[in-house]
Amino acid sequence: MSKIGIPTLQLEELNVLLHNPSQIILTAEVIEQVEKSHHRVLKMAHGTKAVYGINTGFGPLCQTKIEATDTAQLQKNLLLSHAVGVGKPIPKALSKTMLLCKIHALAQGFSGISPKVLERLILFLQKDLIPVVPEQGSVGASGDLAPLAHLFLPLIGEGYFWDGETVQAAAPILEKQGLIPIELQPKEGLALINGTQFILAHAITALDQLSYVLDLADIAAAMTLEGFQGSASPYDALLHTLRPFEGNQTVAQRMRALLKDSQNLHSHVDCQRVQDPYSIRCVPQVHGASRNAWTHLKELTTIELNAVTDNPIIADDTRAISGGNFHGQPLAMALDYLTVAAAELGNISDRRSYLLLEGIHGLPAMLSKSPGLNSGFMIAQYTTAGLVTENKTLCFPASADSIPTSMGQEDHVSMGSISGRKCLQVIQNVEKILAIELLIAAQAMEFRRPNRFSTKLEEVLSQIRAVVPPLEEDRFLAIDIEKIITMVQQQTINV
Repeated sequence: MSKIGIPTLQLEELNVLLHNPSQIILTAEVIEQVEKSHHRVLKMAHGTKAVYGINTGFGPLCQTKIEATDTAQLQKNLLLSHAVGVGKPIPKALSKTMLLCKIHALAQGFSGISPKVLERLILFLQKDLIPVVPEQGSVGASGDLAPLAHLFLPLIGEGYFWDGETVQAAAPILEKQGLIPIELQPKEGLALINGTQFILAHAITALDQLSYVLDLADIAAAMTLEGFQGSASPYDALLHTLRPFEGNQTVAQRMRALLKDSQNLHSHVDCQRVQDPYSIRCVPQVHGASRNAWTHLKELTTIELNAVTDNPIIADDTRAISGGNFHGQPLAMALDYLTVAAAELGNISDRRSYLLLEGIHGLPAMLSKSPGLNSGFMIAQYTTAGLVTENKTLCFPASADSIPTSMGQEDHVSMGSISGRKCLQVIQNVEKILAIELLIAAQAMEFRRPNRFSTKLEEVLSQIRAVVPPLEEDRFLAIDIEKIITMVQQQTINV
């Protein structure tokens, strides 16, 4: 039985439903609550009292009373007028996440939506009829108006669906499926386009992608340490009980496990080097801080997933509470924080790659057997440097900005949609930076043979070598880099 509509849906459960939409079933209790809320709206729409968004205009037009006979047209006009997004479509998977998140919010029974609309949205998911949503146009309050308007245009026979990798008009696809466009009733259009689901879908996706990247960053750091023949003492458990940040302790424990029983590590235990550079020595502190940011966003995202974020909220038979639950600031600020956290993983990774190319501690310059004639991995680090700087330019917090909209009625907005988009861009760049570090670290480890590494690192090294051989002399490195990037993006490297 589906858990849609309950107030404690976990992110892991959401992912199960995304991959198995046939499991989404509205329970009798959910349908009853949704119907009750819907009937309350119908009563308000025909009453004499002005209720925002039900029998009035929107935004600065909230003082304009709408006749009961015009409320259906009002809701249709709302979707059409607010669908002003521009730019490339967001990935289909993001649109799908938006759709499921909205279904869950509406199923709480405080939005005035009819069961008919809710059931049609679930059918869209189950038939893989995923609407096309442009990436730009939201300011993150009153929620993600433009993206959500595009997401729900197909309900009324407008807009577009994904058809494989192409975009097709919604109307003929609905006709082919035998589905008649829905005529929206009072408040339904407003309930659909008011909310934070564009921001929320980006946060959920960022958490999912960065979870793997965080683990991969530890793998890359451990491989670099082995290639550099650095010290494992900075990962001692006692050290991290004296400054017990959860993320730091997790990374230190992982590094100890990744280096366990390494012959290479023990081969230089009595060397005269006292300390390693920060990029190796401070891995728990830097990677750990990024993990702490991830944990914080996960807590906030779970709250938002189970929240009602449209406006107004239908409280009871007589009250529609107009407030600001649509404001994206709670996630916007945390997404900006996570953007910095992700960027730092790339920043320190680039520094580690640079260390391995300096030609010190027994490694040849640029990790080339014949440096000079061959440039080895010299220019690969240029690429990581460029990506790191690109990420730095994306770290300006969008949530620190606000531009008044809607004739000043909406005079402070979150810009959280931009926070979410930038966060995913940075994570994708970090995937490329780490892929290059893995390639460079694997080359450095080859110069430590015949020493053996931990079982886990030997496994990862074998995975890399299955697609990219060691660099004996200069070759077309972009091909090698793309192969490892693909492994990272597909999350096939065992972390």
